[in-house]
Amino acid sequence: MKRIDVVRMVVVATFVGVVGCSPFNKLLKLNDSDQMFHAAVNYYNEGDYQHALQLFQEIGPRYASTLRADTIMYYTGCCLYKQGDFESSGMIFDEYRRTYGRSPLLEDVEYMYAMGYYFASPEPSRDQTKTLQAIKSISEYIERYPESPKMGVCEMRIEELKGKLYDKAFINARTYYKTGRYKAAIIALRNALEEFPESPHREEILFLTLDASFRLADNSIASLQVDRHLDAMDAYYNFISEFPESKHARAAERMHRTSKRFLAKHNAGGESTEENNGDNQTN
Repeated sequence: MKRIDVVRMVVVATFVGVVGCSPFNKLLKLNDSDQMFHAAVNYYNEGDYQHALQLFQEIGPRYASTLRADTIMYYTGCCLYKQGDFESSGMIFDEYRRTYGRSPLLEDVEYMYAMGYYFASPEPSRDQTKTLQAIKSISEYIERYPESPKMGVCEMRIEELKGKLYDKAFINARTYYKTGRYKAAIIALRNALEEFPESPHREEILFLTLDASFRLADNSIASLQVDRHLDAMDAYYNFISEFPESKHARAAERMHRTSKRFLAKHNAGGESTEENNGDNQTN
């Protein structure tokens, strides 16, 4: 047998021997529930959540309906939460809330339950269902525990989550605009502002509404152009009244002048009226 093979066999045998007689494996072989519980807590406090979770899951059924049942469920959820498994921890924390409504650990459980949704919230380009659930859960936590020292963090998280909703609405509307679907873009842009009037994208949304309205008018059949140029005029006034110093002001003014000339040429006037504010965008 070659020397390198002998060395490899010795190393493997030594590793197996070390693992086989490790304190954790010895603990499992002893099968002492009380000792396993205290060891699991120690592992958790030391940040070894994987070993702690394995022990809590092992002894959990043994302590069902005992005074330790809620503590074991709490630690099991915490281990999963600390390892980033927010879906599993959320299910455990939700069951804990419904089962142990008077537990002194409840506030901590509800905080982690809410924050699990926060950490699971995806990027703005993806579906924001978990973001909405996070906002709802954190808001419920704030309402239930107004004196919590975590209040500042909760409020900051909600603002961050709202930012994702603002971004998502803007991204969706802008996608219609970029692909030349101006009629759909106008609807989506207006809906975005109606739902989120405080959006940080407000200036950009108002300008894109104007730009899309102008492009739609410019590319429409003759019978629709007057009404659509009037809509573009309305969009211009909505934009410029709020953002007269915008970086888009010169472009907006050019569109305004073009629409005004077109309307004057067709004896439609250069100013929009209430009658012309309806949605006449059908091709």
